[in-house]
Amino acid sequence: MSEGHVFICGDPHGEFGPLIESVHRHRPEAVVLAGDIQARRPLDEELASILPLTQVWWIPGNHDTDSDADYDNLFGSALADRNLDGRVVTIAGLRIAGLGGIFRGQVWMPPEPARMESESDYLAKCGKGNYWRGGLPRRHRSTIFPQTYNALLSQHADVLVSHEAPACHPHGFEAIDMLIEAMRVKRAFHGHHHESTAYPTAGPCRIFGLGACAVATIEGEFLPSVLTCPDQVEGG
Repeated sequence: MSEGHVFICGDPHGEFGPLIESVHRHRPEAVVLAGDIQARRPLDEELASILPLTQVWWIPGNHDTDSDADYDNLFGSALADRNLDGRVVTIAGLRIAGLGGIFRGQVWMPPEPARMESESDYLAKCGKGNYWRGGLPRRHRSTIFPQTYNALLSQHADVLVSHEAPACHPHGFEAIDMLIEAMRVKRAFHGHHHESTAYPTAGPCRIFGLGACAVATIEGEFLPSVLTCPDQVEGG
């Protein structure tokens, strides 16, 4: 894998100090936020000091649809087009795939069969009284639908950034491992569980868990910070 100078950032939950510090110190070509961003104002305003220095990309986490403000400050920000969810984008010379959100039983909880295939399926069954802003209920805008997952299966990437963990985590999913294998990924990073971990793996892909606010290089080196991130509950 041709290495790009890219950092991956674990769930910020509104605390961007460690990421901003790392960008000013190391000047990566790009950063990818692994969900649960929960910006307190539009994300482009939160990260204004680093936007001239690096590209900012992101995937949503489950908490990014907790409130209208959480949603609007991310999906309605000037960085809305940097959402990697369900996409493969060449960033700093690397093909990086994103899978945001979490599995939810109303839609799909692997290994059980999916109850809904797509957002349009859900809308057809949920009733217009449950629509939010004329479409999908806000909560399910951070739900993994099979249609999004399956669209990634047929593509190739060097790196996968997901909010959910693969099965090497006690609360992870083999469906993420299947995606890693199908896409022939060489590095995989996940958020959600707030643990900075390099998992022992025998296969060609190296897998890393990201602590809350943790910043890692594309090689999986966790960068020290003089700033601290408030502790978050595991599985956030």
